[in-house]
Amino acid sequence: MNVLVIGSGGREHAIVWKARQSQKINHLYALPGNPGTAGLAENISGISIEDHAAVAACCKIKQIELVIVGPEAPLAGGIADSLWAAGFRCFGPKRAAAKIEASKVFAKDFMARHHIPTARYTAFHQVEEAIRYLETVDYPIVIKASGLAAGKGVILPDTVEEARSALKAILVEKAFGDAGDEVIIEERLVGQEVSLMAFTDGTSIAPMLPAQDHKRLLDGDQGPNTGGMGAYAPAPIMTPEVLRTVERTIIQPTVRGMARDGRPYSGCLYVGLMITEAGPKVVEYNCRFGDPETQVVLPLYQGDLVDLLLASANGHIEPSQFEQERATMGAAVCVVLASAGYPDAYPTGREIHGLESIAGSSSIIAFHAGTSRVNNHVVTSGGRVLGVTALRKDGVLASTIHDAYDGVRKISFEGMHFRRDIGRKGLGG
Repeated sequence: MNVLVIGSGGREHAIVWKARQSQKINHLYALPGNPGTAGLAENISGISIEDHAAVAACCKIKQIELVIVGPEAPLAGGIADSLWAAGFRCFGPKRAAAKIEASKVFAKDFMARHHIPTARYTAFHQVEEAIRYLETVDYPIVIKASGLAAGKGVILPDTVEEARSALKAILVEKAFGDAGDEVIIEERLVGQEVSLMAFTDGTSIAPMLPAQDHKRLLDGDQGPNTGGMGAYAPAPIMTPEVLRTVERTIIQPTVRGMARDGRPYSGCLYVGLMITEAGPKVVEYNCRFGDPETQVVLPLYQGDLVDLLLASANGHIEPSQFEQERATMGAAVCVVLASAGYPDAYPTGREIHGLESIAGSSSIIAFHAGTSRVNNHVVTSGGRVLGVTALRKDGVLASTIHDAYDGVRKISFEGMHFRRDIGRKGLGG
């Protein structure tokens, strides 16, 4: 098959890396891809993924038989609708279903309507009304921009004054642009977070291994929220019993509810969960692979990724077969290397050193997240630059963490920042 992966980040590099191992691949393309995908696929430049007609025309020229969409923005913009209409199979939900991530207000209302466990919430358009509401709340809160904000539209204020400032920044100063036209003030859940990605064909579901992301910038879960500073899998907090509960009370009702609402969901359903004393509750939905969770979950998957994504797109996932392919005793840890200043303004063009030292390793992979090639040198081009992932078949998490940081020590660029506690929660720390 000829397969096209859309996107340019670490998640897409991981998808290309895993898809490359498929026996079904003839030609593999990445649009636009990055320096990491260039060694595994043919990168296609000069086409905007926002230009759906141009993407479809490219698919026709390259005789693409499956398109895999990585980022949320093109899915929310309806690229899956356009590709299916042009006659191309696409892995990823159509626009109506992708709204589950594109609008947090929609997602919260959906959960309330279908009795899916989540935090208490109220939505606001006007800053004055939202600030007045703060005076009535007697529990810790989270403030979220409703739209797509690249994983950064979540603020956890510690005081009422911080909450007022956050609301003004989102609703008045437009810190997140149009994504902040509406905000949610939500109960702050207490517990451990865990991420679960489940593939679905609109009816059947196939959950992947659970992973734990590290959203906050600094060690000890301090500092501002980011797109994710690292992850590990599998996450022991998601026991088999908890997983069954999540499937029964969250994943299956979500897929059924979307179908009943006339928004059938096919693709990867990402559920961010909080494991509370009252049971698992939904923190957020994403309409695509998680980032950086994909960088630890896909390397542990024993099956043929292209087979699974084809089954989803074609509407016939076989959960029993998938269960065997998902089973693994391995462990994976991904440490994100970020630019100085991230998640705020950051410099670019800083040359990256040391990539060649792990290039031939089968157990340490540097997934490119925000890089470009200039004058034959790989340089930084984003806030999250690389995701250094270590894999161990023996499943010993402590050793896997050590291997990941051993890989990190071999790489450097000016201003490089990373957390030093990725995976510690999995050890009980």
